[in-house]
Amino acid sequence: MDRKTYKKKRKLRKRVIMILLPIMLLAVSAIGYSGYLYFKAKNAADGSYQELEGRAQSDMREEMVDPATDNVSILFLGIDESEKRSGTAGFEGGNTRTDAMILATLNNKDKTVKLVSIPRDTLTYIPETQQEDKINHAHAYGGPNASMESVEGLLDVPVDYYVRMNFYAFIDIVEALDGVEVDVPFDISEMDSEDSYNAIELKEGRQVLNGEEALAFSRTRSYDSDVARGGRQLEVMEAILDKTTSIGSINKYANVIEAIGDNMKTNMRFEEMKSFIAYASNSNLDVDMKTLQGEGVMYSGVYYYQPYEEDLESIKAELREHLDMPLLASNNPNSEDSYESDDEQEDSEVDSNSSW
Repeated sequence: MDRKTYKKKRKLRKRVIMILLPIMLLAVSAIGYSGYLYFKAKNAADGSYQELEGRAQSDMREEMVDPATDNVSILFLGIDESEKRSGTAGFEGGNTRTDAMILATLNNKDKTVKLVSIPRDTLTYIPETQQEDKINHAHAYGGPNASMESVEGLLDVPVDYYVRMNFYAFIDIVEALDGVEVDVPFDISEMDSEDSYNAIELKEGRQVLNGEEALAFSRTRSYDSDVARGGRQLEVMEAILDKTTSIGSINKYANVIEAIGDNMKTNMRFEEMKSFIAYASNSNLDVDMKTLQGEGVMYSGVYYYQPYEEDLESIKAELREHLDMPLLASNNPNSEDSYESDDEQEDSEVDSNSSW
């Protein structure tokens, strides 16, 4: 493995750990060195629990799953939300759109994790509205339930759980850690979490940022590319991870747990979260992360992200295999149903010709 590949894998590993951090913190604290931490973690988990109305389980499941014994999937939803933006999304229900969407599948036997990042502008069918749209609009139309159904339709796998976090969680975690140290590449003037313009001023150089400053550093789009923006977000995540793993105070660790609990919603109960201890404590955790590949297209003057069909089918097959589910005919070349016989093909051609 060359150095470039190694560094890329290391960065992906760090990013994966931070994506799973909300669950990991709660899970690890459940076996922590203090009953006080256990109490805090349980309270945070209880406070973040939000049952999905009309959805006890995925329609793609025959029975309820148990993460302690079964392979499961979790949809992580990042919400660019503030008190000012709440209820102003312009959609029925007042929900906000998702800014980030990542599906994780976890294989219980192998203790492996696969992550698929779904670009926010991905064009797909939204069951809530019965029409095609950008996938990040699903949450605005129907909350986590609509997002879960849309992802199920896109990737052909069940979505068992969701974890939704807003950027107040991000701010509060940084504040609970007394700031994070990053390298600011240039002077930045950015809005704060309440969309007040030029409220945050940062000067170039390495420095410790508070919660609002770290958010501005991570979300600004005006100075460089989306790729560079992702790199800044990763730098902050790594700084949070370094601080989190070196916490010396029980109270500070408890504050981080509370920060997550106050700004996170999930349909996982505390006992289910504890089932992920085995994943979180595995130093050799095998994680594979992919981004759904595609290209930008314009329809009626609106930009969408169109996944490549071949890549989409490949990811579907990979996720279903990871969950130990049978492959679909469309992505299983060995399936008898995945091809038509010569007679069927001829019949199809006749029917097609007769329709003109």
